[in-house]
Amino acid sequence: MNIITKLPGPLLIFLGALSLSFGGLIVKSFEGATLWQILFWRSLFFSLTVLAFLILSYKKKTFKSFYESGIPGVIGGIVLSFGFCGYVFAMYNTTVANTNFIISLQILFLAIFGYFFLKEKISAITLVSITLAMAGVLLMVGNSLTPGELSGNLAAFTMPITFAVLIMIVRKYPTVDMVPAQFVAGICSCLIGFLLSSKIMISPNDIFLGFLAGFFQVGFGFIFITIGARTTPSAMVGIIMLSESVLGPIWAFLFVSERPSTFGLIGGAIILSAVLLQFYTLLDKNKKNVSN
Repeated sequence: MNIITKLPGPLLIFLGALSLSFGGLIVKSFEGATLWQILFWRSLFFSLTVLAFLILSYKKKTFKSFYESGIPGVIGGIVLSFGFCGYVFAMYNTTVANTNFIISLQILFLAIFGYFFLKEKISAITLVSITLAMAGVLLMVGNSLTPGELSGNLAAFTMPITFAVLIMIVRKYPTVDMVPAQFVAGICSCLIGFLLSSKIMISPNDIFLGFLAGFFQVGFGFIFITIGARTTPSAMVGIIMLSESVLGPIWAFLFVSERPSTFGLIGGAIILSAVLLQFYTLLDKNKKNVSN
């Protein structure tokens, strides 16, 4: 644990994004498991990973960390669990590229929610970014006419939306540790997978993939990002996290031969352009604040 905390923040953020980028590849590699079985096993191993991290971090104060996170931690965890469900549903029904591009919209949802709930002003550049992103999404979703792929694209929106809501809670209660909320999210999504599955047992190969998804991909991903974000400027975190959106489709193309549609790639490029434009606004704003 001490070795991890000594690594530079930006490197940890990249390692977290790298871990998360394998999510689509792992979901696409399951042999016979259903959507809800994948959700159950992925969430189960994720919950155990976060619990182990909390015990290593807090030791005898582990239970106290849950108590101190309070109602905001519980609400944040429940909200995040819907994002976990939407992520697996999206990866199961649509392309990895589409899912990752839509997830990258989280910074734009942060700007929109900040305007409505925190009364933060939206700049002209942010409005242009939002318009561009909407055009990219419409191009991607409008081209997905089959019911399964369309529902998968729509489900992908739960990730950036729930992430933005979680950040709003963090902004409202900045002293609350949200790592316990990740455990709550894992348990909630695990219960959802359990209740919606006709049976829980799957093949040893698929259980191993569930372990990879929960322990390495999501578990390590969130732990690296949680630690790295403590010493990394928020704008830089967002820019580094874009590597997940770029790497995810590459792994799917290389290892499971998934080819994104032309419209999906064009729409994704427009979305990434909108996100980068918003990042430029944030960086410029941070520079002005530092100079003042």
